[in-house]
Amino acid sequence: MRLLEEKFAVAACVTQPDRPSGRGLQVIASPIKIIARDRNIPILQPEKLRDEDFLKRIKSFGADLFVVIAYGQILPSLVLKMPKIFCINVHGSLLPKYRGAAPVNWAVINGDKETGFTIMKMSPKMDAGEIIVQEKLNIDDDETSESLRTRMAKASAVRLCKVVKDIGAGKFTLTPQDESKVTFAAKLTKELGKINWNKSAQEIHDLVRGLLPWPGAFTSCNGKVLKILQTKVAKVGTDTYLSVPGTISQINKDGILVATGKGSLLLQFVHPESSKLIPAHALASGQRLQVGMLLGSS
Repeated sequence: MRLLEEKFAVAACVTQPDRPSGRGLQVIASPIKIIARDRNIPILQPEKLRDEDFLKRIKSFGADLFVVIAYGQILPSLVLKMPKIFCINVHGSLLPKYRGAAPVNWAVINGDKETGFTIMKMSPKMDAGEIIVQEKLNIDDDETSESLRTRMAKASAVRLCKVVKDIGAGKFTLTPQDESKVTFAAKLTKELGKINWNKSAQEIHDLVRGLLPWPGAFTSCNGKVLKILQTKVAKVGTDTYLSVPGTISQINKDGILVATGKGSLLLQFVHPESSKLIPAHALASGQRLQVGMLLGSS
């Protein structure tokens, strides 16, 4: 969208095929497809990037530059070689840290205080291309991966337009990544969201905010799955080190206080199975939770 606002000539939009999503499994067009369609920009949605018809058509545009953002597939060498200049990618980390599918999530899950984005020249190896520019972003203590991704998208869109202009003017440098500092951000799985109450309150808090909006952190309560959507690490003085991790130690208007392997975690908003998002104190009254009950025991 920002490239269009800056009056760059966008020859075509390549995006993933429409797929069913949500509870109703309705086939909904992606936001980028809707933008392209509304502006009469040609749209390509190949199942495979090596499809001959797709390769012929994308080559026919004679593009100077390919710009790739969160496409979800590795581009084969024959595609990387197509543009007159090269392909660039916007990646959600300060490479070479967090190469891979979920860099923003893992930065939050790991409790990092800082991350950023990288704009790089693409190479056949995943996220290993030469760096054109990087920009740092702080991560707030209670920030979720969702809010961080939104901030990053806005900042990187502005920087991307400048980079494209600089490439067109030949005013850029390429810096190789330090392979000795490479780390990876693995794909997220539903199983990753299962809370281990033996971990510290801070680690669980980071997991909760790092797995939003998907797959979400969860535990069990009265034999049913309970998604945890918002938490807060309890202040000093509310430590429940004598309690078994996962034990409810307090219930009040602020939420449900749960003992962990180190410190206590206040559950503020939850999503019970077959229900809707509710404040944690409403869950306590609705399901008659009591101090001393154990979460995650089934």
